Amino acid sequence: MKIIILGAGQVGRSVAYNLTNESNDVTVVDTDHVVLQELNDRLDIQTVVGNATHPDILIQAGVDDADMLVAVTSSDEANMVACQVAYTLFHTPTKIARVRSIEYLRYPELFSNDALPIDVLISPEQLVTEYIQRLIEHPGALQVLDFAGGRVRLVGVRAYFGSPLVGKELAAIPDHMPGVDTRVAAMFRRGKSIIPTGNTVIEADDEIFLIAAKEYIQTIIQELRPTNAPVKRIMLAGGGSIGKRLAIALESKYRIKVIEYSQDRAQELAKSLHNTVVLNGNAADEELLQEENVEEADLYISVTNDDEANILSSMLAKRMGAKRVMSLINRPAYVDLIQGGEDIDIAISPHMATIGSLLAHVRLGDVVMAHSLRRGAAEAIEAVAHGDPTSSKVVGRTINEIKLPVGTTIGAIVRDDEVIMPHKDVVIQSEDHVILFLVDKRRIPDVEKLFQVGLAFI
Repeated sequence: MKIIILGAGQVGRSVAYNLTNESNDVTVVDTDHVVLQELNDRLDIQTVVGNATHPDILIQAGVDDADMLVAVTSSDEANMVACQVAYTLFHTPTKIARVRSIEYLRYPELFSNDALPIDVLISPEQLVTEYIQRLIEHPGALQVLDFAGGRVRLVGVRAYFGSPLVGKELAAIPDHMPGVDTRVAAMFRRGKSIIPTGNTVIEADDEIFLIAAKEYIQTIIQELRPTNAPVKRIMLAGGGSIGKRLAIALESKYRIKVIEYSQDRAQELAKSLHNTVVLNGNAADEELLQEENVEEADLYISVTNDDEANILSSMLAKRMGAKRVMSLINRPAYVDLIQGGEDIDIAISPHMATIGSLLAHVRLGDVVMAHSLRRGAAEAIEAVAHGDPTSSKVVGRTINEIKLPVGTTIGAIVRDDEVIMPHKDVVIQSEDHVILFLVDKRRIPDVEKLFQVGLAFI
């Protein structure tokens, strides 16, 4: 697939890394020649220096025969204009744009071929907000991902010493959770993937990904982690776009305090929020945290636009008594460094959440959802089976008969409103939603081919 990426920021670079590794023809456009040179040195891609909205620059990037345009510059307006130019002049088939401003997003009628021709709209702030909400809903989880419209969830949990399942074989899980139908999709031990079998014994600190119907997720977490008290008090550091969205989404269910450094922004937040205490000050101010009883916070979430400020304020809050802390981290190197440490419980990566949404639209076959896992080391895909036994490699076949690529497992099947665990004799039917887990992303093209319909299907 020929893909043009506009913008070489964190998201643009991450998308380029992911897509280049999957044998796509990628061109990146940006005004910063230094950043582009660094990308050229690391990846087999084309780069073009220039304004992403200018037709001549897009022509130079090869837009006239591109399959997809991914506009992820730092400007909403530039992203929208670039999609308009690509549609009007070059009839680019698929146009994806990142739009952050809620002032645009509240008018969905703007985004159509009759107005702004954007096929896929990506809002990182909204994706991150929804992701944090799922983590709040399931205390103790490292990652919570939705599939099949929320009917199925994949949860990543670090096994805690002394929990009921530690020291037990995976085959014993049904005995510990009768009536809960779940499957271990993957396991990571000391940073390395291990293939889960019935005889695999769960060890303390194993990172385990389990998949089940939504209503069973909290029960599963409790078998691997100490029982967490329900979250009641939340302190947010940062009242920017994400902080404001979170406060609006959470203030009806929880007691919320927001710390915002800018006085003008704090006053604006105070007018917009109805059941939230807004504080004007520095979230890394020990006296302020002490005055506001940070030790009573069930959850402290730092979501400013400064990685270092987020890390420092989260560490301070944890050491002052906050029960759990989350920190928004843009730099991938920082995420790997602090994830799961003693001071910060969960590092949230906005660009990984955005990439997961983007990946679903560049997969071949009918892939409706794609999520990067473990900071991009693995991937979970939701694919829809189409066709019949003649035209499809999966329809009409049992799980045992499907030749899955090495390191790939089927985690669950959703058929209408029914969630089916993939026992070896289950037969895949047309229109089934099949959720797969890949520990080796190089196998993605092989999985895509499995779900492509042959010419015999009409």
